[in-house]
Amino acid sequence: MSASSSRGGGGGDREAPPPPSSSRMRGAGDGGAGGVWPEHFVEAVATRIATDSAASSGRLSAATALANLFQVCTTWRNVSRSELLWRDLARRIWGRDVLRCATWHEEYILCHRTARNFYARRAVYTPLQVVDAADGDADAAALACRCLAISDNHLACGFLDGSVRVFGFHPTRHVSTFYPHEPRDRLGRFSQSVSGAALVGPNKLVFASMDGDVHVAVIDEPSTPARRAHIGNVVEDGPMLSFSGSDRYWVGLYAGVPGRALHVWDGVTEALTYIGGSLTDLDSVAGWHALNDPNESVGRVRVSARGPRHYACACTRRAVEVYDLEEPGVVVHGEEARRGGTWWVDAMDVWVERVLTVDGRGLARVRRVVGMVEVRRFVVRGGGGVGMEQRVVGCMNGGYVVTCAGGAVRVWDAERGVVLYGFRERVGEVVCAAADDGHVAVCSAETGLHLWSF
Repeated sequence: MSASSSRGGGGGDREAPPPPSSSRMRGAGDGGAGGVWPEHFVEAVATRIATDSAASSGRLSAATALANLFQVCTTWRNVSRSELLWRDLARRIWGRDVLRCATWHEEYILCHRTARNFYARRAVYTPLQVVDAADGDADAAALACRCLAISDNHLACGFLDGSVRVFGFHPTRHVSTFYPHEPRDRLGRFSQSVSGAALVGPNKLVFASMDGDVHVAVIDEPSTPARRAHIGNVVEDGPMLSFSGSDRYWVGLYAGVPGRALHVWDGVTEALTYIGGSLTDLDSVAGWHALNDPNESVGRVRVSARGPRHYACACTRRAVEVYDLEEPGVVVHGEEARRGGTWWVDAMDVWVERVLTVDGRGLARVRRVVGMVEVRRFVVRGGGGVGMEQRVVGCMNGGYVVTCAGGAVRVWDAERGVVLYGFRERVGEVVCAAADDGHVAVCSAETGLHLWSF
Protein backbone atom coordinates (compact mmCIF):
# COMPACT_ATOMS: atom_id res chain seq x y z
CA MET A 1 0.00 0.00 0.00
CA SER A 2 1.47 3.35 -0.97
CA ALA A 3 0.49 6.92 -0.26
CA SER A 4 1.32 10.21 -1.88
CA SER A 5 0.28 13.81 -1.33
CA SER A 6 -2.15 15.39 -3.78
CA ARG A 7 -2.02 19.19 -3.48
CA GLY A 8 -2.42 22.42 -5.37
CA GLY A 9 -2.85 22.97 -9.06
CA GLY A 10 -5.78 24.23 -11.06
CA GLY A 11 -8.41 25.81 -8.86
CA GLY A 12 -7.17 23.96 -5.80
CA ASP A 13 -4.95 26.72 -4.31
CA ARG A 14 -7.64 29.36 -4.02
CA GLU A 15 -8.59 30.77 -0.67
CA ALA A 16 -11.91 30.25 1.07
CA PRO A 17 -14.77 32.60 0.17
CA PRO A 18 -14.54 35.96 1.95
CA PRO A 19 -16.68 36.56 5.03
CA PRO A 20 -19.57 39.01 5.04
CA SER A 21 -18.41 42.61 4.66
CA SER A 22 -19.45 43.58 8.16
CA SER A 23 -19.81 41.13 11.04
CA ARG A 24 -18.25 43.40 13.71
CA MET A 25 -20.65 44.56 16.40
CA ARG A 26 -20.51 48.22 17.47
CA GLY A 27 -21.60 50.02 20.59
CA ALA A 28 -21.75 46.98 22.86
CA GLY A 29 -18.59 47.39 24.88
CA ASP A 30 -18.42 46.04 28.39
CA GLY A 31 -21.45 48.08 29.23
CA GLY A 32 -22.66 49.70 26.05
CA ALA A 33 -25.86 51.64 25.90
CA GLY A 34 -27.82 48.85 27.52
CA GLY A 35 -25.35 47.60 30.13
CA VAL A 36 -23.68 44.20 30.21
CA TRP A 37 -25.43 41.63 28.04
CA PRO A 38 -26.11 38.23 29.62
CA GLU A 39 -23.81 35.44 28.48
CA HIS A 40 -26.62 33.34 27.02
CA PHE A 41 -27.74 36.35 24.95
CA VAL A 42 -24.23 36.85 23.54
CA GLU A 43 -24.10 33.13 22.72
CA ALA A 44 -27.36 33.49 20.81
CA VAL A 45 -25.95 36.47 18.89
CA ALA A 46 -22.77 34.50 18.07
CA THR A 47 -24.80 31.55 16.85
CA ARG A 48 -26.99 33.76 14.68
CA ILE A 49 -24.03 35.58 13.12
CA ALA A 50 -22.15 32.34 12.42
CA THR A 51 -25.12 30.56 10.86
CA ASP A 52 -26.10 33.60 8.77
CA SER A 53 -22.53 33.91 7.52
CA ALA A 54 -22.39 30.20 6.66
CA ALA A 55 -25.70 30.43 4.81
CA SER A 56 -24.71 33.48 2.76
CA SER A 57 -20.97 32.95 2.16
CA GLY A 58 -20.26 29.30 2.92
CA ARG A 59 -19.39 27.38 6.05
CA LEU A 60 -15.73 28.45 6.02
CA SER A 61 -16.71 32.10 6.48
CA ALA A 62 -18.34 31.41 9.87
CA ALA A 63 -14.99 31.26 11.67
CA THR A 64 -13.97 34.74 10.48
CA ALA A 65 -17.35 36.15 11.47
CA LEU A 66 -16.96 34.66 14.95
CA ALA A 67 -13.41 35.97 15.32
CA ASN A 68 -14.61 39.50 14.53
CA LEU A 69 -17.47 39.15 16.99
CA PHE A 70 -15.21 38.05 19.85
CA GLN A 71 -13.04 41.16 19.39
CA VAL A 72 -15.87 43.46 20.50
CA CYS A 73 -14.84 43.37 24.16
CA THR A 74 -13.46 41.17 26.91
CA THR A 75 -16.92 40.08 28.03
CA TRP A 76 -17.83 38.91 24.56
CA ARG A 77 -14.45 37.22 24.11
CA ASN A 78 -15.09 35.20 27.26
CA VAL A 79 -18.11 33.65 25.56
CA SER A 80 -15.70 31.99 23.12
CA ARG A 81 -14.79 29.61 25.96
CA SER A 82 -18.34 28.23 26.16
CA GLU A 83 -18.45 24.54 25.28
CA LEU A 84 -22.21 24.77 24.82
CA LEU A 85 -21.69 27.42 22.14
CA TRP A 86 -19.14 25.34 20.21
CA ARG A 87 -21.27 22.22 20.50
CA ASP A 88 -24.22 24.09 19.02
CA LEU A 89 -22.09 25.58 16.25
CA ALA A 90 -20.51 22.23 15.40
CA ARG A 91 -23.99 20.76 15.02
CA ARG A 92 -25.54 23.65 13.11
CA ILE A 93 -22.67 24.41 10.73
CA TRP A 94 -20.83 21.10 10.36
CA GLY A 95 -23.57 18.60 11.20
CA ARG A 96 -21.46 17.07 13.97
CA ASP A 97 -23.34 15.30 16.76
CA VAL A 98 -20.50 13.00 17.88
CA LEU A 99 -17.42 14.36 19.63
CA ARG A 100 -14.09 13.11 18.25
CA CYS A 101 -11.75 15.58 20.00
CA ALA A 102 -11.24 16.49 23.64
CA THR A 103 -13.54 19.54 23.47
CA TRP A 104 -16.24 20.89 21.15
CA HIS A 105 -14.05 23.92 20.43
CA GLU A 106 -11.35 21.58 19.11
CA GLU A 107 -14.03 19.66 17.20
CA TYR A 108 -15.11 22.87 15.45
CA ILE A 109 -11.49 23.71 14.58
CA LEU A 110 -10.97 20.21 13.14
CA CYS A 111 -14.11 20.50 11.00
CA HIS A 112 -13.04 23.93 9.72
CA ARG A 113 -9.48 22.79 8.94
CA THR A 114 -10.68 19.68 7.12
CA ALA A 115 -13.13 21.71 5.04
CA ARG A 116 -10.36 24.15 4.06
CA ASN A 117 -8.21 21.21 2.99
CA PHE A 118 -11.14 19.86 0.98
CA TYR A 119 -11.64 23.23 -0.69
CA ALA A 120 -7.95 23.58 -1.56
CA ARG A 121 -7.35 19.94 -2.59
CA ARG A 122 -4.86 19.27 0.19
CA ALA A 123 -5.21 15.50 0.45
CA VAL A 124 -3.22 12.33 0.91
CA TYR A 125 -3.95 9.82 -1.83
CA THR A 126 -3.84 6.08 -1.13
CA PRO A 127 -4.63 3.21 -3.51
CA LEU A 128 -6.09 0.31 -1.49
CA GLN A 129 -5.58 -3.38 -2.12
CA VAL A 130 -8.80 -5.38 -1.93
CA VAL A 131 -7.17 -8.80 -2.31
CA ASP A 132 -5.27 -10.10 0.72
CA ALA A 133 -3.33 -13.29 1.38
CA ALA A 134 -6.44 -15.07 2.64
CA ASP A 135 -8.10 -14.67 -0.75
CA GLY A 136 -5.55 -16.87 -2.49
CA ASP A 137 -6.38 -17.04 -6.19
CA ALA A 138 -9.71 -15.28 -5.84
CA ASP A 139 -11.58 -14.57 -9.02
CA ALA A 140 -11.09 -10.90 -9.83
CA ALA A 141 -14.62 -10.68 -11.24
CA ALA A 142 -16.05 -11.94 -7.93
CA LEU A 143 -14.24 -9.09 -6.16
CA ALA A 144 -15.89 -6.41 -8.27
CA CYS A 145 -17.00 -3.64 -5.91
CA ARG A 146 -20.76 -3.11 -5.60
CA CYS A 147 -21.04 -0.41 -2.92
CA LEU A 148 -19.09 1.78 -0.51
CA ALA A 149 -19.93 3.11 2.95
CA ILE A 150 -17.82 5.60 4.86
CA SER A 151 -17.60 6.93 8.42
CA ASP A 152 -15.14 8.89 10.57
CA ASN A 153 -13.03 5.79 11.20
CA HIS A 154 -13.77 3.20 8.52
CA LEU A 155 -14.44 2.49 4.86
CA ALA A 156 -16.57 -0.56 3.99
CA CYS A 157 -16.55 -2.08 0.51
CA GLY A 158 -19.16 -4.62 -0.56
CA PHE A 159 -18.34 -7.05 -3.36
CA LEU A 160 -20.01 -9.25 -5.92
CA ASP A 161 -19.08 -12.43 -4.02
CA GLY A 162 -21.06 -11.29 -0.95
CA SER A 163 -18.04 -10.25 1.13
CA VAL A 164 -17.44 -6.88 2.78
CA ARG A 165 -13.92 -5.59 3.38
CA VAL A 166 -13.39 -2.92 6.03
CA PHE A 167 -10.46 -0.47 6.05
CA GLY A 168 -9.45 1.72 8.98
CA PHE A 169 -8.24 5.31 8.63
CA HIS A 170 -5.88 5.67 11.61
CA PRO A 171 -3.69 4.38 9.99
CA THR A 172 -5.15 3.49 6.58
CA ARG A 173 -5.11 -0.29 6.46
CA HIS A 174 -7.28 -3.34 5.92
CA VAL A 175 -8.98 -4.23 9.21
CA SER A 176 -11.28 -7.17 8.53
CA THR A 177 -13.29 -9.09 5.94
CA PHE A 178 -16.79 -10.40 6.61
CA TYR A 179 -18.76 -13.00 4.66
CA PRO A 180 -22.43 -14.02 4.65
CA HIS A 181 -23.42 -16.24 7.56
CA GLU A 182 -23.72 -19.45 5.56
CA PRO A 183 -24.35 -20.45 1.94
CA ARG A 184 -27.85 -21.48 0.95
CA ASP A 185 -29.88 -22.02 -2.21
CA ARG A 186 -29.68 -19.01 -4.48
CA LEU A 187 -31.88 -17.65 -7.21
CA GLY A 188 -29.71 -16.02 -9.84
CA ARG A 189 -25.98 -15.98 -10.31
CA PHE A 190 -25.40 -12.81 -8.28
CA SER A 191 -28.09 -13.11 -5.63
CA GLN A 192 -25.50 -13.11 -2.84
CA SER A 193 -23.79 -9.91 -4.05
CA VAL A 194 -23.83 -7.02 -1.59
CA SER A 195 -26.67 -4.53 -2.13
CA GLY A 196 -25.51 -2.00 0.44
CA ALA A 197 -23.70 -1.47 3.72
CA ALA A 198 -23.97 0.92 6.67
CA LEU A 199 -21.36 1.78 9.29
CA VAL A 200 -23.28 2.36 12.51
CA GLY A 201 -21.66 3.86 15.58
CA PRO A 202 -17.91 3.50 16.06
CA ASN A 203 -17.66 -0.25 15.51
CA LYS A 204 -20.72 -1.82 13.87
CA LEU A 205 -21.23 -2.93 10.26
CA VAL A 206 -24.63 -3.79 8.78
CA PHE A 207 -24.74 -5.16 5.24
CA ALA A 208 -27.35 -6.76 3.00
CA SER A 209 -27.31 -8.96 -0.10
CA MET A 210 -29.51 -8.96 -3.17
CA ASP A 211 -31.41 -12.04 -1.94
CA GLY A 212 -32.63 -10.02 1.06
CA ASP A 213 -30.35 -11.35 3.81
CA VAL A 214 -29.19 -8.72 6.32
CA HIS A 215 -26.03 -9.31 8.38
CA VAL A 216 -24.48 -7.55 11.37
CA ALA A 217 -20.78 -7.63 12.28
CA VAL A 218 -18.50 -6.08 14.90
CA ILE A 219 -15.55 -4.48 13.12
CA ASP A 220 -12.89 -4.89 15.81
CA GLU A 221 -13.77 -8.58 16.21
CA PRO A 222 -12.69 -9.95 12.79
CA SER A 223 -12.49 -13.49 14.14
CA THR A 224 -16.20 -13.40 14.99
CA PRO A 225 -18.27 -14.11 11.86
CA ALA A 226 -21.11 -11.85 10.82
CA ARG A 227 -24.48 -12.97 12.13
CA ARG A 228 -27.62 -12.99 10.03
CA ALA A 229 -30.20 -10.58 11.45
CA HIS A 230 -32.80 -11.19 8.75
CA ILE A 231 -33.38 -14.09 6.34
CA GLY A 232 -34.48 -12.81 2.96
CA ASN A 233 -37.07 -14.32 0.63
CA VAL A 234 -36.26 -13.24 -2.91
CA VAL A 235 -39.25 -15.09 -4.38
CA GLU A 236 -41.73 -13.30 -2.13
CA ASP A 237 -40.09 -9.85 -2.08
CA GLY A 238 -38.01 -9.64 -5.26
CA PRO A 239 -34.29 -8.74 -5.29
CA MET A 240 -32.99 -6.10 -2.89
CA LEU A 241 -31.50 -3.43 -5.16
CA SER A 242 -30.09 -1.10 -2.51
CA PHE A 243 -29.65 -0.94 1.26
CA SER A 244 -28.84 1.89 3.66
CA GLY A 245 -29.09 2.53 7.36
CA SER A 246 -28.43 4.58 10.47
CA ASP A 247 -28.35 3.79 14.19
CA ARG A 248 -32.16 4.03 14.23
CA TYR A 249 -33.41 2.56 10.94
CA TRP A 250 -32.30 0.21 8.16
CA VAL A 251 -34.00 0.48 4.77
CA GLY A 252 -33.96 -1.84 1.75
CA LEU A 253 -35.27 -1.02 -1.74
CA TYR A 254 -36.67 -4.00 -3.68
CA ALA A 255 -37.96 -4.54 -7.24
CA GLY A 256 -39.71 -7.57 -8.67
CA VAL A 257 -42.95 -7.88 -6.70
CA PRO A 258 -45.55 -5.05 -6.84
CA GLY A 259 -46.36 -3.25 -3.62
CA ARG A 260 -43.23 -4.37 -1.74
CA ALA A 261 -40.67 -1.76 -2.81
CA LEU A 262 -39.65 -0.56 0.66
CA HIS A 263 -38.64 -2.65 3.68
CA VAL A 264 -37.85 -0.87 6.97
CA TRP A 265 -36.18 -2.36 10.06
CA ASP A 266 -35.83 -0.94 13.55
CA GLY A 267 -32.07 -0.56 13.91
CA VAL A 268 -32.19 -1.14 17.67
CA THR A 269 -34.41 -4.23 17.87
CA GLU A 270 -33.55 -5.42 14.30
CA ALA A 271 -37.26 -6.14 13.76
CA LEU A 272 -38.84 -5.69 10.34
CA THR A 273 -41.45 -2.95 10.88
CA TYR A 274 -42.77 -2.07 7.43
CA ILE A 275 -43.22 -3.55 3.93
CA GLY A 276 -44.91 -1.58 1.16
CA GLY A 277 -44.58 1.07 -1.50
CA SER A 278 -44.96 1.09 -5.27
CA LEU A 279 -41.89 3.07 -6.37
CA THR A 280 -40.33 0.13 -8.24
CA ASP A 281 -43.50 -1.51 -9.57
CA LEU A 282 -42.69 -0.46 -13.15
CA ASP A 283 -39.14 -1.79 -12.78
CA SER A 284 -40.05 -5.35 -11.81
CA VAL A 285 -38.51 -6.94 -14.92
CA ALA A 286 -35.29 -4.94 -14.55
CA GLY A 287 -35.16 -5.97 -10.88
CA TRP A 288 -35.23 -9.67 -11.74
CA HIS A 289 -32.60 -9.11 -14.45
CA ALA A 290 -30.28 -7.65 -11.82
CA LEU A 291 -29.85 -11.13 -10.34
CA ASN A 292 -27.88 -12.09 -13.45
CA ASP A 293 -26.53 -8.70 -14.53
CA PRO A 294 -24.64 -6.82 -11.78
CA ASN A 295 -24.37 -3.74 -14.01
CA GLU A 296 -28.15 -3.29 -14.07
CA SER A 297 -28.69 -0.01 -12.20
CA VAL A 298 -32.35 0.06 -11.19
CA GLY A 299 -32.76 1.92 -7.91
CA ARG A 300 -31.04 3.41 -4.89
CA VAL A 301 -32.05 4.29 -1.32
CA ARG A 302 -30.31 6.42 1.29
CA VAL A 303 -31.21 7.30 4.89
CA SER A 304 -31.11 10.93 6.04
CA ALA A 305 -30.70 11.49 9.76
CA ARG A 306 -30.34 14.68 11.76
CA GLY A 307 -31.87 15.04 15.16
CA PRO A 308 -34.94 12.97 16.01
CA ARG A 309 -36.34 12.70 12.45
CA HIS A 310 -35.14 10.12 9.94
CA TYR A 311 -36.05 10.04 6.26
CA ALA A 312 -35.49 7.61 3.42
CA CYS A 313 -34.79 9.00 -0.06
CA ALA A 314 -35.31 6.47 -2.86
CA CYS A 315 -34.64 6.91 -6.55
CA THR A 316 -35.32 4.92 -9.72
CA ARG A 317 -34.78 5.97 -13.30
CA ARG A 318 -38.38 7.22 -13.34
CA ALA A 319 -38.98 8.90 -9.99
CA VAL A 320 -37.63 10.13 -6.65
CA GLU A 321 -39.58 9.68 -3.40
CA VAL A 322 -38.97 10.74 0.22
CA TYR A 323 -40.46 8.86 3.19
CA ASP A 324 -40.66 9.89 6.83
CA LEU A 325 -39.43 6.76 8.59
CA GLU A 326 -41.63 7.47 11.59
CA GLU A 327 -44.49 6.83 9.13
CA PRO A 328 -42.76 4.94 6.27
CA GLY A 329 -45.97 4.28 4.34
CA VAL A 330 -46.46 8.00 3.75
CA VAL A 331 -44.65 9.59 0.80
CA VAL A 332 -43.81 13.12 1.95
CA HIS A 333 -42.44 14.07 -1.46
CA GLY A 334 -42.61 12.48 -4.89
CA GLU A 335 -41.21 13.67 -8.20
CA GLU A 336 -41.21 12.02 -11.60
CA ALA A 337 -38.60 12.52 -14.29
CA ARG A 338 -39.60 14.88 -17.07
CA ARG A 339 -41.23 13.30 -20.11
CA GLY A 340 -38.62 11.33 -22.01
CA GLY A 341 -36.01 11.90 -19.28
CA THR A 342 -34.47 9.73 -16.57
CA TRP A 343 -32.60 10.09 -13.30
CA TRP A 344 -29.05 8.82 -12.97
CA VAL A 345 -29.53 6.26 -10.21
CA ASP A 346 -25.80 6.10 -9.41
CA ALA A 347 -25.69 9.88 -9.01
CA MET A 348 -28.11 10.06 -6.10
CA ASP A 349 -26.84 10.51 -2.55
CA VAL A 350 -27.87 11.95 0.82
CA TRP A 351 -25.81 13.79 3.40
CA VAL A 352 -27.51 14.58 6.72
CA GLU A 353 -30.44 16.75 5.53
CA ARG A 354 -29.55 17.29 1.88
CA VAL A 355 -30.02 15.12 -1.17
CA LEU A 356 -28.13 15.10 -4.48
CA THR A 357 -29.79 14.01 -7.72
CA VAL A 358 -28.55 14.16 -11.32
CA ASP A 359 -30.92 13.77 -14.25
CA GLY A 360 -30.29 12.45 -17.76
CA ARG A 361 -29.34 15.90 -19.03
CA GLY A 362 -26.49 16.12 -16.55
CA LEU A 363 -28.31 18.66 -14.38
CA ALA A 364 -27.33 18.20 -10.72
CA ARG A 365 -29.56 19.51 -7.97
CA VAL A 366 -28.79 19.77 -4.27
CA ARG A 367 -31.98 20.00 -2.23
CA ARG A 368 -33.12 19.81 1.35
CA VAL A 369 -34.69 16.47 2.16
CA VAL A 370 -37.65 18.07 3.92
CA GLY A 371 -39.82 19.61 1.24
CA MET A 372 -37.13 19.02 -1.41
CA VAL A 373 -36.40 22.75 -1.47
CA GLU A 374 -33.66 23.44 -3.99
CA VAL A 375 -30.38 24.80 -2.63
CA ARG A 376 -28.31 24.82 -5.82
CA ARG A 377 -28.35 23.44 -9.36
CA PHE A 378 -25.49 23.05 -11.84
CA VAL A 379 -24.55 21.01 -14.91
CA VAL A 380 -22.00 18.30 -14.15
CA ARG A 381 -21.25 17.46 -17.79
CA GLY A 382 -22.08 18.62 -21.29
CA GLY A 383 -25.17 17.22 -23.00
CA GLY A 384 -25.59 15.76 -26.46
CA GLY A 385 -23.73 13.16 -28.47
CA VAL A 386 -21.69 10.46 -26.83
CA GLY A 387 -21.54 12.41 -23.56
CA MET A 388 -25.21 11.74 -22.94
CA GLU A 389 -24.43 8.01 -22.71
CA GLN A 390 -21.67 8.44 -20.12
CA ARG A 391 -22.45 6.89 -16.78
CA VAL A 392 -22.49 9.42 -13.95
CA VAL A 393 -21.58 8.34 -10.40
CA GLY A 394 -21.98 10.90 -7.66
CA CYS A 395 -21.81 11.42 -3.90
CA MET A 396 -21.72 14.33 -1.49
CA ASN A 397 -20.71 15.52 1.96
CA GLY A 398 -21.62 18.61 3.96
CA GLY A 399 -20.35 21.20 1.50
CA TYR A 400 -19.13 19.46 -1.63
CA VAL A 401 -20.37 17.21 -4.43
CA VAL A 402 -18.12 14.61 -6.05
CA THR A 403 -18.96 13.45 -9.59
CA CYS A 404 -17.32 10.72 -11.63
CA ALA A 405 -17.90 10.50 -15.38
CA GLY A 406 -15.72 9.50 -18.30
CA GLY A 407 -12.85 8.55 -15.99
CA ALA A 408 -12.66 12.02 -14.38
CA VAL A 409 -13.34 12.65 -10.68
CA ARG A 410 -14.36 16.26 -9.97
CA VAL A 411 -15.19 18.14 -6.79
CA TRP A 412 -17.89 20.85 -6.82
CA ASP A 413 -18.77 23.53 -4.31
CA ALA A 414 -22.33 22.56 -3.42
CA GLU A 415 -23.14 26.06 -2.13
CA ARG A 416 -22.07 27.93 -5.28
CA GLY A 417 -22.46 25.22 -7.92
CA VAL A 418 -18.95 25.63 -9.38
CA VAL A 419 -16.29 23.00 -10.04
CA LEU A 420 -13.28 23.45 -7.75
CA TYR A 421 -10.86 20.89 -9.14
CA GLY A 422 -10.38 17.39 -10.46
CA PHE A 423 -8.15 14.75 -8.90
CA ARG A 424 -4.95 14.15 -10.86
CA GLU A 425 -4.88 10.41 -10.26
CA ARG A 426 -6.16 8.33 -13.17
CA VAL A 427 -8.81 5.96 -11.87
CA GLY A 428 -10.69 4.88 -15.00
CA GLU A 429 -14.44 4.36 -15.13
CA VAL A 430 -15.88 4.58 -11.58
CA VAL A 431 -18.60 2.14 -10.51
CA CYS A 432 -19.28 3.51 -7.02
CA ALA A 433 -18.21 6.41 -4.82
CA ALA A 434 -18.65 7.65 -1.25
CA ALA A 435 -17.58 10.73 0.69
CA ASP A 436 -17.70 12.26 4.13
CA ASP A 437 -16.26 15.55 5.32
CA GLY A 438 -12.75 14.09 5.56
CA HIS A 439 -12.53 11.46 2.81
CA VAL A 440 -13.44 10.58 -0.76
CA ALA A 441 -13.40 6.94 -1.89
CA VAL A 442 -14.08 5.63 -5.40
CA CYS A 443 -13.85 2.17 -6.91
CA SER A 444 -13.11 1.38 -10.53
CA ALA A 445 -13.39 -1.96 -12.28
CA GLU A 446 -10.12 -1.10 -14.06
CA THR A 447 -7.90 0.26 -11.30
CA GLY A 448 -9.49 -0.83 -8.02
CA LEU A 449 -10.11 1.16 -4.86
CA HIS A 450 -8.85 4.72 -4.30
CA LEU A 451 -8.94 6.92 -1.19
CA TRP A 452 -8.23 10.63 -0.66
CA SER A 453 -7.89 11.75 2.97
CA PHE A 454 -8.19 15.45 3.82
